[in-house]
Amino acid sequence: MEAGDELDGFLEIAVDAAKQAGQIIAGSFHSHKNVEHKGKVDLVTETDKACEKLIFELLQKHFPDHKASSLDFTTSLCSMEKFSRLTDEPTWIVDPLDGTTNFVHGFPFVCVSIGLTIGKVPSVGVVYNPILNELFTAVKGRGAFLNGSKITASSQDEIYKALLATEVGTKRDKATVDETTDRINNLLYKIRSLRMTGSCALNLCGVACGRLDIFYELGFGGPWDITAGVVILQEAGGRVFDPSGGPLELMSQRIAATNSHLQDAFLEALHKD
Repeated sequence: MEAGDELDGFLEIAVDAAKQAGQIIAGSFHSHKNVEHKGKVDLVTETDKACEKLIFELLQKHFPDHKASSLDFTTSLCSMEKFSRLTDEPTWIVDPLDGTTNFVHGFPFVCVSIGLTIGKVPSVGVVYNPILNELFTAVKGRGAFLNGSKITASSQDEIYKALLATEVGTKRDKATVDETTDRINNLLYKIRSLRMTGSCALNLCGVACGRLDIFYELGFGGPWDITAGVVILQEAGGRVFDPSGGPLELMSQRIAATNSHLQDAFLEALHKD
C-alpha cells in the first residue's frame, strides 16, 4: 500500500470514530450533565468518558500496533506526566470532547478532535462539531477540508483588521490571571476584535477556514487539544509556532497560529508594549 493510501485509510477510520462520538455528544447536548471537576474550572462529564471509550476501542480494533493517548483515558497514557514525549511510532492523540465547559452550558462550540502523528509529525487531523455539523479534515500534503470542500486561511495582511481568538486558561491564581489579562489588554489596541470560544481545536480550525486570522493560547491541556487542528491549519496554508516565535512543540502547552501573512506582525504586537 502506498503511503498516501495508508494515510487515507487512517483518515477514514478517524472520521468514522469522530462521527460516532459526535452522535453521543449531540444526543446528550441538551440533557442534564453529571459533572466532575478536574480542577477549579476544568470539567469532565460522562459524555467525555463515553466518547473516549468508543474512540479508543475503534482505534484499537483497526490499528492494534499504534500508540494512543487522550487527556482523560484511564487505561492508557493519560496525562502530561505519563505522556511526556512523542516517539516515531504512529500515535493517535485524541480529545474526545474539546470544549467540555461549553458542553455543560449548552454553548455549541464543542468538538471531537482526533490527530495522528507519524515520526512525531502531525499527519492526519479530524475535528468534528456535531452541534453545528461541521467536519474539518486533513491529511499531510493533501489540503484541508470542511464538510468535503477545500478551505484556506484568510488573506488578511493588516493586523489592525485581524480577528483574534484566545483563552484565559484554567488557572485562576492572581499572578496568572493578571499576566493573561494584561497581555489581552495590550493586544486589544492592535487588532480589530477578540473572541473566546472555549475550544482550542475549533479555534485552530477557525484560522484554517478564514473565520479567524490569529489564535494563541498558553497553558491549555496538552497535545490532545491541538494535534488534529495543527494538521488542518497547516494544510489550509496557515502557520503554527510557539508564542515566543520559535517552532511549535506539541508537548509545550503553548501555541500560536496565524494565516500566512500575520505571523511577524502578531509576534511584534504580542511582545511589544
